[in-house]
Amino acid sequence: MTTKERYEGIIEWFSQHMPSAESELNYRNPFELLVAVILSAQCTDKRVNLITPALFEAYPTAERMAEASVEEIYALIKSVSYPNNKAKHLAGMARMLVAEFGGEVPSSREELQRLPGVGRKTANVVGAVIWQQEVMPVDTHVFRVANRIGLTNRSKTPLQTELTLEKQIPKALLPVAHHWLILHGRYVCTARSPKCAKCGIAPWCKSAPKRESEN
Repeated sequence: MTTKERYEGIIEWFSQHMPSAESELNYRNPFELLVAVILSAQCTDKRVNLITPALFEAYPTAERMAEASVEEIYALIKSVSYPNNKAKHLAGMARMLVAEFGGEVPSSREELQRLPGVGRKTANVVGAVIWQQEVMPVDTHVFRVANRIGLTNRSKTPLQTELTLEKQIPKALLPVAHHWLILHGRYVCTARSPKCAKCGIAPWCKSAPKRESEN
């Protein structure tokens, strides 16, 4: 099977079975999504969704959050992973949004990455989800799944994975393809004991036949 055939088969399957895949984070506007994605680093979306209602009630805008102390933010997010760092990042992010962007979340990756707590992946998530930008955010699920099923060839870094996927996947599909791979990695192609027998893309997967023969 060629790489082109593998991409075509996997894209066709996802297009038919998950045509409207979207983020599992709860948000109502760009600011809330940005906060939620910052909180989701090395933390589950489920945990983040438990925290954000009270956080957004207390600080519904960048202006309100900018007025809060790190300690006040910490008190509302202390059950996430790395709460001390994330509280500092949220406080700094909100203050920079107010000081330099009029309280509005910028749309460019370069400007987003200037914000505390915002790396390339977070900036790409916001761009893809809010503005349907033709980018491929790569988290641990995307990185693992792309390598395992053969969309990338033993990619060593998230950036390598990102650039390979962006080159091979039709640009218009990139925003939804990001969610395809995340959800597939979260529920089917799990890190331990992937559910190959129930996997719809197994016919195109580079690893599935070997894994199934071992079971």
